[in-house]
Amino acid sequence: MYPSLRKHCVALALALGSLGAQAQSKVPLIPAHDPVMAQQNGTYYMFCTGPGISVWSSKDRQNWKPEKPIFATAPAWAVQAVPGFKNHIWAPDISFHNGVYYLFYSVSAFGKNTSCIGLATNKTLDPTSKDFKWEDHGRVLQSVPGRDMWNAIDPNLVRDDAGTPWLTFGSFWEGIKLVQLRPDLTAPAQPEQWRTIAKRPRSPQLNDSMPGDGAIEAPFVFRKNGYYYLFTSFDYCCRGPQSTYKIMVGRAKNVMGPYVDKAGVALEQGGGTQVLAGDKNWFGLGHNSVYTFDKADYLVFHGYDASDKGHPKLRIEKLNWDATGWPVVQP
Repeated sequence: MYPSLRKHCVALALALGSLGAQAQSKVPLIPAHDPVMAQQNGTYYMFCTGPGISVWSSKDRQNWKPEKPIFATAPAWAVQAVPGFKNHIWAPDISFHNGVYYLFYSVSAFGKNTSCIGLATNKTLDPTSKDFKWEDHGRVLQSVPGRDMWNAIDPNLVRDDAGTPWLTFGSFWEGIKLVQLRPDLTAPAQPEQWRTIAKRPRSPQLNDSMPGDGAIEAPFVFRKNGYYYLFTSFDYCCRGPQSTYKIMVGRAKNVMGPYVDKAGVALEQGGGTQVLAGDKNWFGLGHNSVYTFDKADYLVFHGYDASDKGHPKLRIEKLNWDATGWPVVQP
């Protein structure tokens, strides 16, 4: 999620007001931006951009109810790291490993790569459990204007065949990065090795402090049939009816790449095969995650609803695979 986010914040607040009518819909048209999801004991939990990280729960992925946010107040470390940060947290990522839920999240200044990725953990996602308590571990990564040509937002954790944890992230600048993490996930492994796994051309005359025009962000890696599939979002989010987000994909045999699209073009060279794009009903679709629930694969993402002035809504579509192993969505 990135430029022009202020308008999105207002739109999301307005959309929350219409929750009552939407909750009874057969389509999960709840307000959401950058959704990720996990299932525990028959309940689905959706986390998304919002004050303190917005949380929703559902028994059927159709009818959702709001839960308390992860952070009632802004983490102190984030307020110090990002001037002006007011607890509006972007683009979380949820995963489960060895009895622990790991929630990465993004804090950032608008239009700048004054950004950090943080980490919180919990033993359960059930807010009624006696073990329910989010523990914040603070900053994992930070990007600094003038120093880094990457942006520390939009995290996604992936583990390779050996169980080694890797974090992919990035928005604009010089694209999508990948770095190995320590076993406890709280910092990069040493020595740090930064890899670029996808990017789009950037006008060379632009100042390094500017996001640039290589509009790519929101990486998510999904393992399937011996491949690592790297999903990203091209073009622009957060602009209501002017949103042009689209979901793209490439794949690799190794988590470190090289990732290529269906035509064989490397994602690092601007490649990408389109999975889903906007139409007359949805101005833009993007910032997706992918999960297997009950032996079926699903694409979870947000779209800008043309029937509701371009407000962002949760979308869930079944994900199929063609004869050559590429993802196909038929909404």
